[in-house]
Amino acid sequence: MSTDIHASTRAVHVVDPPAVLDEMLDLARFLDQHAEPAALIGPDGEQIPLPLEAYQVLKQIVGAMQRGDSVSVEPLDKLLTTQQAADLLGISRSTLVRLLQADELPYERLGDARHRRLRLHDVLAYRDRKRNDRRQRLDEMTRQGSEDGLYDVDADAYRSALMEARRR
Repeated sequence: MSTDIHASTRAVHVVDPPAVLDEMLDLARFLDQHAEPAALIGPDGEQIPLPLEAYQVLKQIVGAMQRGDSVSVEPLDKLLTTQQAADLLGISRSTLVRLLQADELPYERLGDARHRRLRLHDVLAYRDRKRNDRRQRLDEMTRQGSEDGLYDVDADAYRSALMEARRR
């Protein structure tokens, strides 16, 4: 099982799942069948127990890779550059800088005070807040649309109204 580690423009080191997932599926099944942590066996046969916390992280990693997801394991206190944070959020660096200037995200200044660094946990918390905000706004719009009867409109009537609106 070979994987490539990419650190190019991604915010953190990312491991992509293998092209052929057979071994990953076997490992996922093995981990699911064993509730207790296993042990690691080195190439020389030496065995060491795997701590429960490491076992749980391994199960999460394997589960994600089994689904074809790329994974990354990073300490939450890791400092990110503004470009790395922007990449993680899926926004431009200049947009991130505007967020920093508006005190939307905490950051630290390093060295000559020109270089800003953000903690990974702060960036992830901001991302989660924004996702929740978007979800709540969408739910509210859906609720309002439903109350206004927008979902009760016949599809043909909707298409006709849309075509009429486009002609104007």
